[in-house]
Amino acid sequence: MKKLISGVFVFCSAIVMAQEAIQFQELPFKEILAKAKKEKKLVFIDAYASWCGPCKMMEKNVFTQKAVGDYYNTNFVNARFDMEKGEGREIAAKFGVRSYPTYLFLNGEGELVSQNSGYMEESLFVAMAQDINSPMNKKGSLKERFAKGEKDPAFLINIMKLNSSSDYDFAKKASERYFENKKASEELSKEEIGFLLFFVKSTEDSNYKTFTSRKADIIKFLPEDTYKEFDSQLKLTKIVEQSIDDKNKKINEEYFMKAAEPLVGKELAQSKLNQTKLSYYEQHANYPEFEKAALDYYKNSDAFDPNELLRAAWVFSDHIKTPTSLKKATEWAEKSVMRGETSENTYILAKLYFLTGNKETAQNYAEMSRNIAVQSQKDTKLADELLKQLK
Repeated sequence: MKKLISGVFVFCSAIVMAQEAIQFQELPFKEILAKAKKEKKLVFIDAYASWCGPCKMMEKNVFTQKAVGDYYNTNFVNARFDMEKGEGREIAAKFGVRSYPTYLFLNGEGELVSQNSGYMEESLFVAMAQDINSPMNKKGSLKERFAKGEKDPAFLINIMKLNSSSDYDFAKKASERYFENKKASEELSKEEIGFLLFFVKSTEDSNYKTFTSRKADIIKFLPEDTYKEFDSQLKLTKIVEQSIDDKNKKINEEYFMKAAEPLVGKELAQSKLNQTKLSYYEQHANYPEFEKAALDYYKNSDAFDPNELLRAAWVFSDHIKTPTSLKKATEWAEKSVMRGETSENTYILAKLYFLTGNKETAQNYAEMSRNIAVQSQKDTKLADELLKQLK
């Protein structure tokens, strides 16, 4: 009888805890948004990964607390998505989720209102939600409010912060309105200068006027030489645009150097030209030209970050057939592996060894890539396919 009573008590306690916890809606993403819009609430999404320790701790220690459940269930439509499965992958890509746990707060239009991450204690987790669940954030579509001309600085900064990776053009427009309405008598803060530098991309941007007129403010936080170098890069951007021959899918190198060299000097102009060629030819799948540009640009490979070299090596491993070029790409991949082994760089190195005829070493690195992927709970498909080819 005691065991029965004890079992009933545990069962009832579990039900009570479940009722007190955050109630996550098991609905498709579109239906979650529709429900929030109908109920005039914001959406809270727990963006997690199955292997994430802090995610499990939030689920066990925080989401189950009565104070948390009471506030979130009353004020939000709550949902959870594994960012590595199903719709979670699309959500992760759309909102730039790169760490776990991430907490996404959306309005009924599916627009990001706030984004935070990391393990939080109960009080902080509720305080965060209370701050986000303000009348301002529930006014409606951010884009509609922006289109109607809203100029509130906090509103515009929020758009910049939330959309810089998921909707850059929208964030950039918000930055332009922000700086257009910034009083000349008010100095720019360090944060504002950071926004300005992030959103000014060429001399054609309206933000460039702010960049030049507020030089005195900027060089309080940035060395003047760095300011001048940044300015030169912006001017080079315009020259890059004018040197692209989209009809023939080529870069007019002669025009570029003629326009850029007097501005920034031969060395910097040549470096910018090579960067432009690499980006343009990869984008347009012109791999013979990409090959030539990469071999020229990375001639002194010790001067470059190994991760940058690895990216070029990956392109070579997928698209280049020239034996001498593949050997050079192997050297680039080796530099990345020497810095630290990952499932990605060991796979690329294994593939390049395979393509250059060194099958035994390729086998070793392919196995290493697979083992690292397994340990870090990543996909082993690429390493598995390479290992099959090596047998």
